[in-house]
Amino acid sequence: MLIPNNFTPIRACIFDMDGLLIDSEDIYTKAINIILRENGRPEMPWSIKAQLQGRPGPAATKIFMDWAQLPIPYDQYKVRLAELHREYFPTCGPLPGVLDMLDTLAASSSASVPHEKMEMALATSSVGVNVELKTAHMKHLFKHFPESQRIVGDDPRVPQGRGKPAPDIYLLALRLINERRASEGKGEIRPEECLVFEDSVPGAESGRRAGMKVVWVPHPGLLKEYKGKEDLVLAGRMGEANRDDGHGLVLDKGTPGEIGDGGGELRDTLENFDYARYGILLNN
Repeated sequence: MLIPNNFTPIRACIFDMDGLLIDSEDIYTKAINIILRENGRPEMPWSIKAQLQGRPGPAATKIFMDWAQLPIPYDQYKVRLAELHREYFPTCGPLPGVLDMLDTLAASSSASVPHEKMEMALATSSVGVNVELKTAHMKHLFKHFPESQRIVGDDPRVPQGRGKPAPDIYLLALRLINERRASEGKGEIRPEECLVFEDSVPGAESGRRAGMKVVWVPHPGLLKEYKGKEDLVLAGRMGEANRDDGHGLVLDKGTPGEIGDGGGELRDTLENFDYARYGILLNN
């Protein structure tokens, strides 16, 4: 993929969490399939799983429940799912290349401002209680994200119905970075100077609609589901933000990219990342 002549070096990297930094997406699938089997239902196919990834809990739950047609009340499903999450989430681990990448970025800078360290933030749709279950034993992984630059799915600063694929969560992450920088007398970082790392389709669209570049690292099962549509995903043009997730259509949803504009990259892992492609200087 060619880099446009007007390419702007990256100054901030903003990361999703589930399925991108840690292997929790497979645990989500495991827990849901246990409940489906317990209730005589078939296991969840990737055609459904793909719609759940990246979305805030309420939106993902609505899609799942509409499909699953479980013979138990929603409250009973919710209790059972929470039990399984408490059992399995503490077994989460980092995905390949993640630890090296975070350590590398923490010691890196931008070609446009070489005297400043690379900014980093976390923007996940996972709610706070689940984030703690998944990450309490991995403080070494998350130490690079300042507490003030971590956004979770039930953060009140992300309005209801404005989670991924709307651009709000990534724009909020950038706002928090810039607020801290302003307090330190540093200049503002623009959306086009941000690189979003995502594994989900709604998440990739969220990043592109925020005016940022996106690195998409999908699960092999998800990539198979979107075979032939990869360029649409990378441009944020799958129309995820035009879908009613139960809160009404998002009206102010940002503008996606263009196919082949160089604003999206597809990777199968974060290993052997090409930092120079994004104007990131390695200082370690």
